[in-house]
Amino acid sequence: MSDDLLEFDATTIPGRPCSMAAALSLVGEKWALLAIREIFWGNHRFDEIARNTGAPRDRLAARLRGLEAAGVVERHPYSERPPRFEYHLTPAGRDLSTVMHALRSWGDRWLTGEPPAAVGHSCGEDLDALYVCRHCGDEVRNRDLELRMRSDDWDRSGPLVQA
Repeated sequence: MSDDLLEFDATTIPGRPCSMAAALSLVGEKWALLAIREIFWGNHRFDEIARNTGAPRDRLAARLRGLEAAGVVERHPYSERPPRFEYHLTPAGRDLSTVMHALRSWGDRWLTGEPPAAVGHSCGEDLDALYVCRHCGDEVRNRDLELRMRSDDWDRSGPLVQA
């Protein structure tokens, strides 16, 4: 396994080979994503994360342990007696920022009416994220996308049946 990959076995996921399915297996549960949100927004202590997510403490502890084991968050001690830790995002955790912004934007548009929070850019304006192609620099739109399967056993419609 590459040093860049998280400690996660994506080969055990049923269905179409898909990085999205692998990602959701790790961070797709509500309390996991809300814990990551809180750490993004600077709340690093367990009590802060629990208060701001509303998560049951036992479930939050389990999610944080799983995220730590996978390499998404890391613990840093801030008290020896009693032992207490702060949670910080690893580079892999920080790379979830586009996912977090996309979910927030979608929720703002389709679910909340008036956005309950905004994320500001360093220029002073609220962030309105968009996707840009690294190769040509054009804004990415859904109509411009094309699925190319890299698994010989699957195509767009599903698994290929071997005769």
